[in-house]
Amino acid sequence: MLAPIVSGTVDSRAAASRARSTRGVLAAAWAGILGPVLFTVAFVGQELSRIDEYSPISEPVSALEAGPNGWVQQANFVVFGVLTLAFAIGLHRGLRRTSAGFAGPGLLLASGVGLLLAAAFPLREDATGATYDPGGHIVAGLIFFASSAIGLVVLSQRLRRDPAWRDLAGYTLVAGIVAAAGFVVMGAVVMPDNAPLHDWAGLAQRLVVLLVLFPCRVLLSVRLLRVSRG
Repeated sequence: MLAPIVSGTVDSRAAASRARSTRGVLAAAWAGILGPVLFTVAFVGQELSRIDEYSPISEPVSALEAGPNGWVQQANFVVFGVLTLAFAIGLHRGLRRTSAGFAGPGLLLASGVGLLLAAAFPLREDATGATYDPGGHIVAGLIFFASSAIGLVVLSQRLRRDPAWRDLAGYTLVAGIVAAAGFVVMGAVVMPDNAPLHDWAGLAQRLVVLLVLFPCRVLLSVRLLRVSRG
């Protein structure tokens, strides 16, 4: 008589565990969608409010941390960072398990850490109004862009092994390669103060982020939402 009762209890606990796991992956999928959207809306709103003294063409998004109300962009980095951590963990749980399978999501997790570090080590403005890095912010940016790009390249290999994700593998690989190339180009001829394209630093950064990294991340999140519901 005890066996059916024990079996039923085990089955109900397993079902409850699966339900909690599904809810967690669903929440992660929404985090992956909302993160880039909220981050973009927040920094564009700040640009519009500071249009007289801030240039999105020449200045990177991080420069919004310097000057008046810089804490808003710091908070924006924190929110995006936390949502990125949640997304990366949920993405790992929503994909078929493979050997070393956490490498791709793990690198995306590192990009979330980079965002949190960008908030912890903000850019500042000196007495002349020039933006500078007191220390740590450049490293945070390197972590975010490098891990985002390489993470997509590595992740694409895991996507190929999962029938529910295989059709996104090629796009994810190309997005990662383009982002990695953009990272190298920006580091060589755009971001350094004496670089030939430094006056276009803000535009170059936004092209990589808004046209490559964010669309891929949102597309992966939408697929995660569909897979978790299915």
